[in-house]
Amino acid sequence: MTNPLLDLVPSARLPAFDRIRPEHAGPAIDAVLAQNRAELAALLAADAAPGWDTLVHPLEEMSDRLARVWSACSHLWSVTNSEAWRAAYNACLPKITEYGLELAQSEPLFRAYESLAAGSEFSGYGPARQKAVRDALRDFRLSGVALPPEQKERFKRISLRLSELSTKFEEHLLDAIQAWSKHVTDESRLAGMTASGKHAAAEKAKAKGLDGWLLTLDFPSYDAVITYADDRTLRREIYEAYATRASDQGPQAGTFDNSALMEEILALRHEEARLLGFANYAELSLEPKMAESADEVERFLKDLAARARRRALAELDELAAFARERGGPQAPEPWDLAYYAEKLKQEKLGLSDDELRPYFPAPQAIAGMFKLVERLYGLRIEAMQAPVWHPDVTVYALADDSGRRFARFYLDPYAREHKRGGAWMDECIGRRRTAAGVQEPVAFLVCNFNPPLPGQPALLTHDEVLTLFHEFGHGLHHLLTRVDEASVAGIHGVAWDAVELPSQFMENWCYEREPLGPIARHFQTGAPLPDALLERLRASRSFHAGLSTVRQLEFALFDLRLHRDYDPARGPRVLETLNRVRDEVAVLRPPAWNRMPHSFSHIFAGGYAAGYYSYKWAEVLSADAFAAFEEEGLFNPAVGQRFRDTILAQGGSREAMELFVAFRGRKPSIDPLLRHSGLLEAA
Repeated sequence: MTNPLLDLVPSARLPAFDRIRPEHAGPAIDAVLAQNRAELAALLAADAAPGWDTLVHPLEEMSDRLARVWSACSHLWSVTNSEAWRAAYNACLPKITEYGLELAQSEPLFRAYESLAAGSEFSGYGPARQKAVRDALRDFRLSGVALPPEQKERFKRISLRLSELSTKFEEHLLDAIQAWSKHVTDESRLAGMTASGKHAAAEKAKAKGLDGWLLTLDFPSYDAVITYADDRTLRREIYEAYATRASDQGPQAGTFDNSALMEEILALRHEEARLLGFANYAELSLEPKMAESADEVERFLKDLAARARRRALAELDELAAFARERGGPQAPEPWDLAYYAEKLKQEKLGLSDDELRPYFPAPQAIAGMFKLVERLYGLRIEAMQAPVWHPDVTVYALADDSGRRFARFYLDPYAREHKRGGAWMDECIGRRRTAAGVQEPVAFLVCNFNPPLPGQPALLTHDEVLTLFHEFGHGLHHLLTRVDEASVAGIHGVAWDAVELPSQFMENWCYEREPLGPIARHFQTGAPLPDALLERLRASRSFHAGLSTVRQLEFALFDLRLHRDYDPARGPRVLETLNRVRDEVAVLRPPAWNRMPHSFSHIFAGGYAAGYYSYKWAEVLSADAFAAFEEEGLFNPAVGQRFRDTILAQGGSREAMELFVAFRGRKPSIDPLLRHSGLLEAA
């Protein structure tokens, strides 16, 4: 039997997702690692002087070979998380991690790169190649290459264990979400919920052979209750289950508890940072980022908090008074906020998600988004056929004006069982130049929207449209790169606190009449979004901007201090740190049993440890970038081309601030962000 994963090497074909099975993963990874190790040994034994063609290019070939196979496996682990795929992934992950450390801690490779950087050939390289080499030298050092043997071995054991712990954290969270449900047979308890929310719950019940409705903890189901259900007891029940996922509290207390995993993750990260000579993990995390120090990040976050908190308190007071006037609680609890905020938005702005949904059918929103991008950047997006992992998945190609295809992507929009929650973009294949020509980049775009109802398309909320645009912004950063060096092409080599710039930039178009024209049309009548509704939608951008800002700042400060202030003698103090941050910035304290950290996968299972501030940091960049379009014309072709050429096409080939200045002509200003969110008066 042939292994479809090995068909990816060295061809340019897309993965055969209709044929790849969990049992293919281990043999394919073993085969690629064996081939890579053999080639690496030959490379190190060769007597050639270190150069791009004799050192970097062969290493890129090896990296790409492994990445193509592993990206398909890890993607299927995320979107079809069966026991078999989980076992296959967990069996392969230590092998991948160990191999990566072999390369990163190889002193001969490190010395070869040092020799290359010091040689006469280096000065003749272009900016992309020079940055690729500098980044590699930095990454060698951050991987412990210069440590003495005993410490290097300890660093390796830490890295392997951290990889295992992060995976287990994500699995605990997924298991906790899958394990909880509430079966409702009395329809009156669902009063207030939207038709789509109730239908999704009914379909889940039917799939389990149950009458009535089944409520779950995937976000569309949770949001359908917490935002719309009139039954306050029901809202509290689902809030408690959601806020205590994978923890020692709530209805599943201790069953999938991430407490011990978090403690070990934080301890090992601190030890890792100390081994490398940093005072704490925050310093290590910031080494490759735009921000220069943890203190600079904290000043940035606290300055934003000072601007937003007064506004947030006023918004909370208004919401509490609104709730009391309508017979609600004297003081709102967390399970009341979304419910009364939705009703206040309806009364104050004349706007509701239910009113907007008919104007945002998913296929139309997707097609309209494509038209916007085609117009902005002078390209074409075409549907194509390729094997997929689920019938809901579609595949597209990007082409230039001549019809030449240069990139492809998968879109997996809807929530389903055994699919990881949230939304993300990931790499399937990276761009690089090979002997056969340029290897086309390929991306995965994944969301978790409610699937369509019978006889009609899936109808999105405006927030879901923002999510769609956000992830496509990440995708464009990967797909529109013109950089030929793999390690700095697309999202590679981009400072983590700048990587959200293209994604957050895309969200801005969702509030403008001209780009919304083909996107926002009633799914039954085809009527465009009425001007009055558009104006209310634009006004909603600053609705509760204070509350949403302080919530994000709470997460960012908690993450920063958790990693900066870790003390081995005192332990991680996760909840203590969180409570102190809330004392400073929060305006409504959740119950003592709330366990937000236990599901904070961004920092415990993702790449945002001591870097969650990046969302707000990059939001400054993205708002200021969009302001250039506001100033010079939303569809000014020169501005669109400049953004494509200086930001999207360059990837990580130059420093993020250098690229921003090349686009904007100056360093970023915070004023556009404050203006867009209605906080300028609080400055």
